[in-house]
Amino acid sequence: MHGIRTLLGWALALFLIAILGRTVVTEWFFDLPGDNGMFSTLAARSGYDLFEPTFRVGAACWALVACLLLLFPFFRRLGAFLAFVLAVLLAGLHLSPWLGIAVPLAPGRTATDGGAAFYLTVAVLFGSLLLMAVHPSGRRKDG
Repeated sequence: MHGIRTLLGWALALFLIAILGRTVVTEWFFDLPGDNGMFSTLAARSGYDLFEPTFRVGAACWALVACLLLLFPFFRRLGAFLAFVLAVLLAGLHLSPWLGIAVPLAPGRTATDGGAAFYLTVAVLFGSLLLMAVHPSGRRKDG
């Protein structure tokens, strides 16, 4: 049973690393201020300028730390917990009246992602919960 939990833990960790890593590299870190559709929309609709770029870069750093922690089995639960908290916060923003499930692809445009960012957030939320549940602990029961 320990082997199955270990394999499932690795599979879930790599799944979370792939989603979070792709999001960080392609959307959050390297967008110029005002170019990211999600965080620019949040800043415009909420009236809080901290969403773009401060919250975007902060969320990217948080996700990057979670990815690094997910790589190491000893810290995997902590990385899954950080990914879970980030996913809860982002899901809350998606469900707020400021953003919505379908996010504009660019500021001021009507084209949306069709809810892809929200569905990936939900996948990270449930994947991190499952990883925290199945990842084998460091204590082994004798007998």
